[in-house]
Amino acid sequence: MPTAIELAEQFQASLVGDGSHTFHSLAPLERAQSTQISFLSNPLYRKQAGDSNAGALIVGKSDLEFLQANPGANSEQRVYFVSKNPYATFARMAQYFAKENTPIYAPGIHPSAVIDVSAIIPTSCHIGPFVHIGSGVRLGERVAILGNTTIARDSSIGEDTLLYPSNSIYCGTEIGKRCIIHSGVVIGADGFGFAPDFSAVGGEWVKIPQTGRVLIGDDVEVGASTTIDRGAMSDTMVGSGTKIDNQVQIAHNVVIGQCCVVAGCAAISGSTKIGNFCIIGGAANFAGHLTIADRTTVSGNTSIIRSITEPGQHYTGVYPSMLHSAWEKNAAILRGLDKIRQRLRLLDKNKNTES
Repeated sequence: MPTAIELAEQFQASLVGDGSHTFHSLAPLERAQSTQISFLSNPLYRKQAGDSNAGALIVGKSDLEFLQANPGANSEQRVYFVSKNPYATFARMAQYFAKENTPIYAPGIHPSAVIDVSAIIPTSCHIGPFVHIGSGVRLGERVAILGNTTIARDSSIGEDTLLYPSNSIYCGTEIGKRCIIHSGVVIGADGFGFAPDFSAVGGEWVKIPQTGRVLIGDDVEVGASTTIDRGAMSDTMVGSGTKIDNQVQIAHNVVIGQCCVVAGCAAISGSTKIGNFCIIGGAANFAGHLTIADRTTVSGNTSIIRSITEPGQHYTGVYPSMLHSAWEKNAAILRGLDKIRQRLRLLDKNKNTES
C-alpha cells in the first residue's frame, strides 16, 4: 500500500501529518476508515469531515485551517493532502487506486471474432468474442474491443482505447488515443438529412447522402447508448478531452471543442459548433447552425436557439411545471410584457414631468 508521502509527491499535494501512514482506497466521508482517504471540496461538509473516521483528507488551504481550528473526535492522527483543487486531486487518486481493480484485457483474438485480412491489428490488442472488424481498419497498440462490437471499414482507433461490448462504429470513423466508449454507442450513423419535394398531387422526402465522417480526439469518453452522427459532407468532430454522458444525441456536422462535458440526454442539432471548455447540463438542447463561445455553461433542460458569442457566460431557461391552463395564462402575460414595460416607462416619465 502506498504511504502518505508517496501519494503527496505523486499528486503534487502538500502533506500535513505523518507521511508513513499507508492507505488502500478512497471512500466517502461518512464511510471512510483509518486506512482510507476522503476529500472535502464544499464548506457545507466541514463538520462531517471533522467527524469522519478517514485516515486522510484531501482539502484546500482554507478548509485545512478550519479543521485545524475546529478538530473533530478523530482528527488527532489524521493526515491532510492540501491541494489547490481537492476535487481534481481526489479524481486522480481515485484513478490510481482503481487501477488495481481494473480488469486487464489480455492480448489476443477470440476465435469467434471475424477480422478482414487487410485490417491492421497489433499483437498487443484484445479482440473479444463475436467482434467484427472490416477492411482497412487500423488499431493502435493495446486497443481493447469487447464482445459483439462492429468496427466498419476504413476506421481507425488510437492506442490504449477501450470499447465496451455492443458498440457500432460505422465506416471511416476515427477515434483517438486513450478513449473510453461505453456499451451501446453508435458512432457514424447517417445524419438526419432530407430535402422536401412536395406538390399538390404528392411528393417525398429526398434523402441527402451523408458522406462525411466522425472524428474523435484523444482522451474522450462517450457514455452508454450515445449516438454521434456522421456529417453530410463535412465531418462531425469531438475535441480531445471531452466527456460525453449516456444517451446524448450529437447530430451531423456538429463540432464540439476540447475539454467539454455534455450531461445525459442532451441533444445538439446539426452544424452547431460548441467551443472549448463548455459545460452542457442534462437534457439541454441546441438548435442547428449555432455557434457557442468557449467556456459557456448551459444549465439542464435549457433550450439554446441563438448563437452565444461572449465567452464564459452561464445560460439557464428552466420554468417549474404547472397545470397547462395556468401555463397558457402565464404565456399570454409573457407575450405582452414588452408592451407593459413601455406603458410603465411612459407612466414614470409623465410622473417625473408633473413633479
